[in-house]
Amino acid sequence: MTVSVPATSANLGPGFDTLGLAVDLRNVVDFKPSRFFSIAIKGEGEGNPRLKGNNLFVGIFNEHYNRLTKKRQNFKFTFLNEVPMSRGLGSSSAVIVSAIATAYEAAGVRVSKRRILNHALVYESHPDNITPAVMGGFNAAIVEKKKVFSQKKHMPDYLKAVVVIPDKPISTNKSRTALPRSYSKENAIFNLSHTALTVSAFFNEDWEMLRMATQDRFHQKLRMKMLPELFAVQKAAYEEGALMSTLSGSGSTFFNMAYDEDAPKIAAKLKQKFPEFEVKVLNFDNDGLVIER
Repeated sequence: MTVSVPATSANLGPGFDTLGLAVDLRNVVDFKPSRFFSIAIKGEGEGNPRLKGNNLFVGIFNEHYNRLTKKRQNFKFTFLNEVPMSRGLGSSSAVIVSAIATAYEAAGVRVSKRRILNHALVYESHPDNITPAVMGGFNAAIVEKKKVFSQKKHMPDYLKAVVVIPDKPISTNKSRTALPRSYSKENAIFNLSHTALTVSAFFNEDWEMLRMATQDRFHQKLRMKMLPELFAVQKAAYEEGALMSTLSGSGSTFFNMAYDEDAPKIAAKLKQKFPEFEVKVLNFDNDGLVIER
């Protein structure tokens, strides 16, 4: 059996901890019962021995599998990781979601995506990454009474994501310390109004509205100062016709959205100007969590 979960881009400018979407980079877990416990990692993280010795996936998997079956069973896990680690593309959310889903599959218990999402909230308190990881597409989400409530928008094929992945990470915990403890009423209203307009633009497919709607005063510029090249990335993307250009999660990846005919031109310019960064043109993912039996 295999379980796969897509990469995600969260916040999308003003939607701090509430908005996110899924892109077509996947972490895949292949697993089967075995006489001995073993882990094999291919792709992102394969050269990191710490991932085998202190594996977040295994800890969450065991917690749920033991709860569901009341027994211990060894498994052979093979991970094929495409989602860059610590780059703002939801790698930890992909691990959390896949671990919970794999535990249910291994236990032979069918479960809804919504229930998996609510279990994931225990390990990731903000719904902006875990919701599109489970559901796919664009999502607006809130947390009420320890449950995620969300709305999904299917992303059309004529749009592409152009992601710029720097060679340096930005720690989510460290980047949060750079944020103020309180915000002015003016800035709170600014972000509230721009978040509302962003959601409306996505659901009405008014893509030309997004450049204005996705402006932010809560977090983006403060985090971008940790890697000042990102200001030039955003400027170049807009000059080449990006519909929106925002910090992906807490960074360091920068997320850009474009019409499919404009995406190659934007990617080429970004590769030319930032040769030390990785640039990918990706489809959007509308499936989210996928289980293949």
